[in-house]
Amino acid sequence: MKATLEYNLNDPDDRMAHMRAVKSYDMACALFEITRNLKRTLEHRFDLQPHDDRDEFDGLDEVFREIQGYMEEFSINVDELID
Repeated sequence: MKATLEYNLNDPDDRMAHMRAVKSYDMACALFEITRNLKRTLEHRFDLQPHDDRDEFDGLDEVFREIQGYMEEFSINVDELID
């Protein structure tokens, strides 16, 4: 069984659809890391934080930094995929 996808890369909508198809594996890898490993990574980082510094430690910022790190690791630029 074969499937062939064809895109007109001169058409902006087709170009966007092409980028989405090309980046689908990278997006799946990033989502895997976020759904399977992010909690464990942050729990470990929070546990290493001294109790005195935890008031200054912003967990929400850490979550978003980590997600952005996964996006960069897998070269996902959302602006290229969503118009």
